[in-house]
Amino acid sequence: MAEESEELKKAEADYSGSSITVLEGLEAVRVRPAMYIGSTDIRGLHHLVWEVVDNSVDEALAGFCNHIEISILPGNGIRVTDNGRGIPTDIHPKEHIGTIEVVMTKLHAGGKFDSNSYKVSAGLHGVGVSCVNALSNKLVVTVRRNGRVVKQEFSKGIPCGPQVDVGESDGTTGTSVEFYPDDTIFSETVYVYDTLATRFRELAFLMSGLRLTLTDERTEEKRSETFCYPGGVSEFVRYVDEHRTPLFNEPIHLVLPDGQYPLEVAMWYNDGYQENFFSFVNNVNTYDGGTHVTGFKTALTRVINKFAAEMPKGKKEAQITSDDIREGLTAVIAIKVSQPQFEGQTKRKLGNSEIASYVNSAFGAKLEEFFQENPAAIKVILDKVYNAALAREAAHRARNLARRKNVLESGGLPGKLADCSSRDPKECELFIVEGDSAGGSAKSGRNREFQAILPLRGKILNVEKASLHRVLDTEEIQNLVNAIGTGIGTEFKMEKLRYDKIIIMTDADVDGSHIQTLLLTFFFRYMRPLIDAGHIFLAMPPLYKLKVGQKERYLFDEVEKDKVMAEVEDKKNVTINRFKGLGEMSADQLNETTMDPKLRLLKQCYVEDAVLADQIFSMLMGEDVEPRRKFIENNAYKVLNDLDV
Repeated sequence: MAEESEELKKAEADYSGSSITVLEGLEAVRVRPAMYIGSTDIRGLHHLVWEVVDNSVDEALAGFCNHIEISILPGNGIRVTDNGRGIPTDIHPKEHIGTIEVVMTKLHAGGKFDSNSYKVSAGLHGVGVSCVNALSNKLVVTVRRNGRVVKQEFSKGIPCGPQVDVGESDGTTGTSVEFYPDDTIFSETVYVYDTLATRFRELAFLMSGLRLTLTDERTEEKRSETFCYPGGVSEFVRYVDEHRTPLFNEPIHLVLPDGQYPLEVAMWYNDGYQENFFSFVNNVNTYDGGTHVTGFKTALTRVINKFAAEMPKGKKEAQITSDDIREGLTAVIAIKVSQPQFEGQTKRKLGNSEIASYVNSAFGAKLEEFFQENPAAIKVILDKVYNAALAREAAHRARNLARRKNVLESGGLPGKLADCSSRDPKECELFIVEGDSAGGSAKSGRNREFQAILPLRGKILNVEKASLHRVLDTEEIQNLVNAIGTGIGTEFKMEKLRYDKIIIMTDADVDGSHIQTLLLTFFFRYMRPLIDAGHIFLAMPPLYKLKVGQKERYLFDEVEKDKVMAEVEDKKNVTINRFKGLGEMSADQLNETTMDPKLRLLKQCYVEDAVLADQIFSMLMGEDVEPRRKFIENNAYKVLNDLDV
């Protein structure tokens, strides 16, 4: 501990203006903001907060910060305050201006390029906080350091003046960044409390002992939460599996803090069929996995197989696969890498090739040691694995028998699919339609050149309650998988996608919403890359046709109907027809309202928060009834309010 304390003191002493390295300027950010923060919609708006908070988290990673306060301010500003070292306030030796100004106005400026300042960092590229400054109408930095308080204000990336010493500090150190996003840049400037809370909860899980406080100051009754989880990723796994039944009492929590790449893994098996992986590098959520996940899966398969080989005969006669080993597994993998190679600025996938072998070796050895010391845990897991293998082999035999009985089965495109004539996936669309009646109207109303129709008979299987082998035995899902062309799960290949847009088109009623949810559950669990790449859409059929005299208009919800009716002067001359379903529409009406790309409305599906999405699907569609009942009780009033609007 004494050596660690000396190292921290040395790092603090060495952290000065000379630690900040400048690579290039800032001019392009306001011209093409989406290149730097991903988008200028609600996601880009929240990305500004992630960039500022990441800097404070980097201070925590370095051992200098244990509390971060985030406030949503009146006027939809954000203030992030930490108790770290504080940005250096001396004059930068190369730029000859205050170091605060260098950090806030130079695109690739920061302590992340100097390995002496930060061993590991989420903000690898160093563009974050300067981009926030460029895209804010107003940004104020307040630094408490060396017993003084220093401030500097900016507007749209330009300093409003030099940094100013405003007096003595109260003895604490740290940095506060307050900013107000530029409403001429962002299409939406209202921050969503729950979106922020979800991210900070995730950070608190990953940073054991770090306290994050979120406060919404926009209302008279300030809403506030503090997130702090001493159990770290072990508590993360408990949170994710809140609505599932675990196979043993405590998650397996393995920590390897002293290797070349500090690694922490928590894993827990449940009685379900889904596998869930949440992976992080330097607290950045690597949604698409990468080499650290590859190393984890390789080690897990190798170690489980080793213990399986030592089992007595019986179930052992089934041949287990890696899919069997991961059925019902929830795992969180968090690794620290000093020089991570992410794929793209969004950092969704780790590319360092050496990490796979490191995780395979280090984690594998630790896991094997754990199972040797906890034989009861490996016995429960192997029972689960062999049951999965037996179910898979039984399903395989049943499929082969069915195929032998039907010599006409070709394994090609489903017979119900009305395909389009174009073979260019980029211009093709697949409509998944509820029922044969609506399917008939859709086939007649479509553009045959680029629009394909696949009618569904009834409701598809709820895949949340079924094993993969049962899922694959379902005719409607087989038809869907064959039509899309990519395969599913571990065999998914995006390059085989046959349609750029996959559009779920159901009735605008409760049954239609249920079918949407069943299909989205399937896509989320087995074809997640389609959602992440923006290929899944929901059609928006109208609820009403309103006719005033000879003029007709389609209305999509109750709110729009009430608004239009309030504007109509001669209400006696108004006719309103309520569509009960897609099958009631003529082919021309369906084309005009729901299918024609020039006139229709589509909702694009994307995953904003993978952890929350996983919880929602497992709660709404899983075996456990009680959480679902509570959810309905807590949210039913919202539906009533919507109808009363």
